[in-house]
Amino acid sequence: MPVKEAPWALTEKEKQTLRLIVRGHDAKSTARNLGLSVHTINERLRDARRKMAVSSSREAARLLLEIEGGGVGSPDPDLFGDTGIGEDAAGPRVDQASASIGGAGRAYPPARIITGVLLMTLVLGLLALAVLPQTASQPPATPAASDAAPNSEVSNTARQFLALLDEGRWDESYRTTSAGFRTVNTLQVWAAVSEKVRTPLGAAISRTLLSQESLPAPPHGYQVVKFRTRFANKDGVVETVTLDRENGSWRVVGVMIG
Repeated sequence: MPVKEAPWALTEKEKQTLRLIVRGHDAKSTARNLGLSVHTINERLRDARRKMAVSSSREAARLLLEIEGGGVGSPDPDLFGDTGIGEDAAGPRVDQASASIGGAGRAYPPARIITGVLLMTLVLGLLALAVLPQTASQPPATPAASDAAPNSEVSNTARQFLALLDEGRWDESYRTTSAGFRTVNTLQVWAAVSEKVRTPLGAAISRTLLSQESLPAPPHGYQVVKFRTRFANKDGVVETVTLDRENGSWRVVGVMIG
């Protein structure tokens, strides 16, 4: 199903900044090209990461790139809105090895994310991003994502959710998601996408906890839990589950398999 627009309510300024990031810029070179301060660029990136519920600015940029249907080296001014900027106007773009904003994190291959009720092949990712709180007037003073001591309640909730997917229990897994998630995703869509993406992987043979990160965002922040899973038909798959605190318990707001 072709995607027409991003579901994250990003401002045009945030999109403009992310388009430069995906073309290989860091915060400093983005600020220089846009004639802004690095502080302003970092604020835009932080707001974009919060809206998209990701811990890496480059990951946020790649998600926007996939939604807009462009390539990293595309010269289309309607897509990037900045192809006339000096040395950036020609030649292929590559990601820089380092960045001064939020860390590059793990880059996901193109066309492997499903957001909201939008379906792309190979990856399961129904994200209830539309319900994220708007906090532009109260930007967090802490980094975009920080290492957190493993929380057994959070990791166990994520593991139990994935176990329901392993068994094809779509109805039960749907009930463990947040109210906001269920508002933008129907059970029918969830079941159809889950079956399309999860079933071909086959039985889950092993699942190992890789990391657990805290993503600051009022009121409670998000927990991002990653597992490395071995399936019967594919090995070394990284599963990412994002959870939010709701009515005293942790609820799933997003999942990616890929």
